[in-house]
Amino acid sequence: MDKSENLLTFFLQQSDKIIDQTITHIGLTSISIIIACFIGLPLGISILRNKRLASMVLGVVGIFQTIPSIALLGFLIPLLGIGPIPAVTALFLYALLPIVRNTYTGIIGIDTSIIEAAQALGMTDRQILVRVQLPLALPVIMAGIRTAAIINVGVATLAAYIAAGGLGEFIFGGIALNNTNMILAGALPAAGLAILFDYGLSKIQKINIAKLKTGALILGMGLLILSSFYVIKLHDNKLLAGFTPEFMGRQDGYLGLKEKYGFKIPTVVISDAVMYKAAFEQDIDLISGYSTDGRLKAYDLITLQDDQEIFPPYYAAPLIRNDILEKYPELQPAIEMLTGKINDSIMTELNYQVDYRKVTPAQVAKEFLESNGMNFSAKQNNSGTVRLGSKIFGEQYILANIYKILIEGQTNLKVETKTGLGGTKICFDALINNEIDMYPEYTGTGFLVILNPDKETINKLLKNKSAVYSYVKSEFDKKYDLTWLKPIGFNNAYALMMRREQAAQLKIKKISDLTQLANDK
Repeated sequence: MDKSENLLTFFLQQSDKIIDQTITHIGLTSISIIIACFIGLPLGISILRNKRLASMVLGVVGIFQTIPSIALLGFLIPLLGIGPIPAVTALFLYALLPIVRNTYTGIIGIDTSIIEAAQALGMTDRQILVRVQLPLALPVIMAGIRTAAIINVGVATLAAYIAAGGLGEFIFGGIALNNTNMILAGALPAAGLAILFDYGLSKIQKINIAKLKTGALILGMGLLILSSFYVIKLHDNKLLAGFTPEFMGRQDGYLGLKEKYGFKIPTVVISDAVMYKAAFEQDIDLISGYSTDGRLKAYDLITLQDDQEIFPPYYAAPLIRNDILEKYPELQPAIEMLTGKINDSIMTELNYQVDYRKVTPAQVAKEFLESNGMNFSAKQNNSGTVRLGSKIFGEQYILANIYKILIEGQTNLKVETKTGLGGTKICFDALINNEIDMYPEYTGTGFLVILNPDKETINKLLKNKSAVYSYVKSEFDKKYDLTWLKPIGFNNAYALMMRREQAAQLKIKKISDLTQLANDK
């Protein structure tokens, strides 16, 4: 079966979910455009007679375009929480500039002789605006609305990070899981929506002046209908789970929960950057966390016992290119100085320092090594360069900084860090494509996500940490010319987490208790 057939099969299998996410995406985009039009059009008109005010307003709305979308969401979450409200707010702010600017520019650019002729006919300012300026400026105004719609179709993919849904769920899940079909299942419909929005709005843009009212009515009704596609699902006081895009697509995640536990709790997709706080603030009741995450302690969450054992061992270990080990044999002993130095409780405390107390990963790494008698100063570092990568969460930043200090303190090699590379797919692709030389990985991820063995192999090895490590070490060497060095010592496994007080109130200690409670309701 070729790749096109695989993609078609995936689309058919996931058709219900793709349709649901596409509808959500259309709704998010349409709602934000409606709000931007209601505010942006009058705002663009109101600044026509005051150039200083116009410059100030255009400058302010322009600032929103310069803020990275993920950063803008980060600013909004503390104010508006998670879900559709911050997502729509961010999209609205991104849509403002092209609508305000094009409204202002389109009207200002009208030939003054036309305005003078209208005034000579005795028209009032309002009549001139409605009957002359807006009709003549319509193509430019519509161009701004088209631009805003296309921008928002793309930015709306980030709504998946804050439990607002949309096609970003597939895209980010695919990136995390090294699954091209998942990425395309989100990217292709998003690209199609951008084309459809642009085409539909272009038709309205071409409506002649005599049919202006008809065009405005079509635009307004069309956006209202599309906005109604987005329905905020209420969970009626039942439990609500928030899982990361990666967790949703993994066998040792949501798929395993459904298969082994019969998991039926309503679920939203959310970024791991905000899910702990969302659980603490009671926006969601259950999250897919990591067993050594420092936010467990910070937000008083507890892990539920995995009594059906769907989560494999996730022992962290350096994953490195064989050619680098051969070129710089001094690397391995320097890196493996960390072996056995970090257990689960130590890693949890280090993560707590970064995730909650906001100490920099570099400072946490330095203090940890010093406390273990490894106070190194960088050597000459002129024998070569090692490119060290990491994923995009605190624990990986800490490990990357520890390895940088160890390598530069024990060898004459220089370390170039490329941290925050995203999920598994980005880091692993960077490694095998010679963009980085090493990064910290987890045996369970290597086993299930990258190697993706058959069910017989999974059932045979899954619960044995030594067997999993031996398997990934052997297979990575054969398939990818990569080496797993000795494990660091801690197991950062997946876990389901709840607020301690809520779990005690509902008498939930293990995942089976949770699913039984949900089924009873």
